[in-house]
Amino acid sequence: MKKSFLFSALTGLFLFGTIHAVNGQDKLNVLKLKSAKDLHAFFKYTGNDVLLIAGHRGGMVKGFPENSIATFENTLKHTPAFFEIDPRLTKDSVMVLMHDATLDRTTTGKGKLSDYTYAELKKFRLKDAEGNVTDFPIPTLSEVIEWGRGKTILNLDHKDVPLEMTAALVRKHKADSYVMMTVHKPEEAIFYLKDNPNSTFSAFIKTKAEFESYQKAGVPFTQLIAYIGPLVKPENQELYNLLNGAGAMAMISAASSYDKLKSAEERKAAYISIANDGASIIESDYPIELAEAVKGFIKKDSPKQKFFGKK
Repeated sequence: MKKSFLFSALTGLFLFGTIHAVNGQDKLNVLKLKSAKDLHAFFKYTGNDVLLIAGHRGGMVKGFPENSIATFENTLKHTPAFFEIDPRLTKDSVMVLMHDATLDRTTTGKGKLSDYTYAELKKFRLKDAEGNVTDFPIPTLSEVIEWGRGKTILNLDHKDVPLEMTAALVRKHKADSYVMMTVHKPEEAIFYLKDNPNSTFSAFIKTKAEFESYQKAGVPFTQLIAYIGPLVKPENQELYNLLNGAGAMAMISAASSYDKLKSAEERKAAYISIANDGASIIESDYPIELAEAVKGFIKKDSPKQKFFGKK
């Protein structure tokens, strides 16, 4: 009896430990943001910040298609991150996620997305980066916004959705604590700020002249991150000084540059060079690989660690 009881107890402990470990792996690395003020504080440059990972379209992993909830969740199982995503309009004006104007590359459909109603799009399935068909459907932006609440930050790129529609959807979901908009010029930021003074942006600021144009327009740098380009180059130092001095983080995206390197070793060296260059945010098609490469740069003692958690 005693042996039987001991065996059962040990078995139970083993099973509990196994279940706990599995659940631990299934937990998501989340960003804990409760207000637009938190979002601004999260992105404000202080000099003692956590190097941030941005997943370009969510990430590129076999079996996981870009611009899909499944991919976002897979990335968050490995690293905290925020995501640049691509809203587009269907024929009946439903906002869905799709980088290309056509369906062919990333779905089982053919032709222009704008030629289909959302109901018609439901029959298609997404493909991963290698062209493999998955079971995942094309998500609506509303679905993704509700999924992202309490988990991450969503950076909405500007494709064919009018600014008015984007602003209205963010307002409808009360999502300004974790949804930001990509803007290509100060006028777009000013439009959003008039709709909601708490708006947050990812702004294209690749030169001193562009920095000055945002400054002249009165766009608050403490409510934006600046995309400064895809490369490490000497000119970046002037931009870091200007942007960081105004309280803004600078982002380099490797998606169109260093992500194209053939080997993981080459990509790792490139990611490290970006971190050494002075970028506060690195965007990549491979956020999981990126996070592993730059883990030595993550400041454990940063006050901003309060925004990171598990869920």
